Amino acid sequence: MFGLIIPILLVIAIFLVVSNIRIVPQAHAFVIERLGAYQATWDVGLHVKIPLIDRVAKKVSLKEMVVDFPPQPVITKDNVTMQIDTVVYFQITDPKLYTYGVDNPIAAIENLTATTLRNIIGELELDETLTSRDIINTKMRSILDEATDPWGIKVNRVEVKNIIPPQDIQEAMEKQMRAERERREAILKAEGEKKSAVLIAEGKKESAILEAEAEKTAAILRAEARKEAEIREAEGRAEAIIKVQRATAEGLKMLKESAPSKEVISIKSLEAFAKAADGKATKIIIPSGIQSLAGLATSVSELIKGDETSK
Repeated sequence: MFGLIIPILLVIAIFLVVSNIRIVPQAHAFVIERLGAYQATWDVGLHVKIPLIDRVAKKVSLKEMVVDFPPQPVITKDNVTMQIDTVVYFQITDPKLYTYGVDNPIAAIENLTATTLRNIIGELELDETLTSRDIINTKMRSILDEATDPWGIKVNRVEVKNIIPPQDIQEAMEKQMRAERERREAILKAEGEKKSAVLIAEGKKESAILEAEAEKTAAILRAEARKEAEIREAEGRAEAIIKVQRATAEGLKMLKESAPSKEVISIKSLEAFAKAADGKATKIIIPSGIQSLAGLATSVSELIKGDETSK
């Protein structure tokens, strides 16, 4: 009998030890109470509590948490009631204070947020409320962070999500925004037409300038072409004269080298005179030298005829 009690006690001891082993995961903390009083805060890792004496009073997440609170009615400085909902980002920094500092932390933060929001909006008029979200967010974060510090909570950020004014004010705002859009549209349209007219005028000016430059270029090219043609023509005439003069010089050189007699020169002169006589001229002036040559030619002709008669 005694032999069975020891194994049973051993099994019970092992069961109690195993059942009282706790593993704290990352970004979490366990608040431990011993006999109803706070004992310790367990961080990440393996822990063992004393059976029947220690207990896990609260498991706390150390991650940043987000709470979206429903819209709260608030009144502005100029007595306009509107609905504003907020989003609070907070993180637990002291698990002990979070466990024992306040009974319901989330409900406490919600009530504190609503009260703080009413106080801040009550100092602003409607227009300031609609355009001062950053200021509202900064003030709320500062006030909430200070108020929740005894609860072991740090408020990292507060965002005003929606600001909903009364229906009549919304309609008036929409009309104002529509009028503003129409005004801006008219301004943009006028500026566009003005810019378009300027661009058209500049285009016409640029076109006229290009046409004038093209005409100028064409006139210059025509003048250069005429100049080039005249130069070529003059060069051709000069070259022709040079060739004629060169040919004449060559002929005179050859004539000089052949040393012609007076009789040959006389006969050539007569041939040139005959060619001149064949022309259409009605009046011919015969040089004296040519007349004597003509007489010589007649004498020679008569001598030739006499020889033929005697034969």
